[in-house]
Amino acid sequence: MTGVLARQDCAATVLGGPTVVIDVGGLRIIVDPTFDAPGPHGYLTKVAGPAAAEAELGAVDLVLVSHDQHPDNLDDRGRAVAAAAPLVLTGPATAGRLGPPAVGLPTWAEHAVPRADGGGDLTVRAVPAVHGPEDGERDADGNVNCEVSGFVLAGAGLPVIYVSGDNASLRAVADISRRVPDIDVAVLFAGAARVPAKFRGRPLTLDSRRTAAAAAVLGAGIVIPAHYDGWAHFSESATDLETAFDEAGLSSVLHLREHGTWVSLRP
Repeated sequence: MTGVLARQDCAATVLGGPTVVIDVGGLRIIVDPTFDAPGPHGYLTKVAGPAAAEAELGAVDLVLVSHDQHPDNLDDRGRAVAAAAPLVLTGPATAGRLGPPAVGLPTWAEHAVPRADGGGDLTVRAVPAVHGPEDGERDADGNVNCEVSGFVLAGAGLPVIYVSGDNASLRAVADISRRVPDIDVAVLFAGAARVPAKFRGRPLTLDSRRTAAAAAVLGAGIVIPAHYDGWAHFSESATDLETAFDEAGLSSVLHLREHGTWVSLRP
């Protein structure tokens, strides 16, 4: 891909790994920017680069960072993208480590972002995520593995968009669905990420069947999977997602596209 990604009215595209561009309300939003070249990143290995370079993003209005402690969600070039943005929304501990322009949102807290389309504010709400098995050892703040935040985006005349972050918990999804019953679009991090040294190698993110189950619980009409490829620690692929949604009778809501391809977020 060359040049700048053209602004969309209301659409999203997955660039690879967890990195998603969401154009909504006149804003360009980047989720979990990762733009480093393939190669080793500590105990993780990146096997594919993004569908667009950071220079092709154009002006970024908002960055959402689910967490900063794993390079597959925020790598070196991604940190530079976040630092250059006017606003980063993330969890409180992550914001403390990143510093300005990061603002930390406790779970269920909201932040209003003025829209560029004149439609008032885009409300960003932090929602829970569990980065591993429900019975995994928790830290003093109640987190499994580390602090991770999901997000719900909403505004007048816009679809309600849920971004899961690295979450393996259907219980968390059910809690979000109860509190936010009108989710239109779900960006679900999938891939069944596994690291043998953690939690006996059990999934740290949703596997394909639980991704389909999460879609059913949420009742979203549009489901966009992310974070299922580009790194060696993913144990399930796009094919597994297609099979799981087909077996669940939910193929019609699954929008699994080539990276860099826009998906309309309008029902």
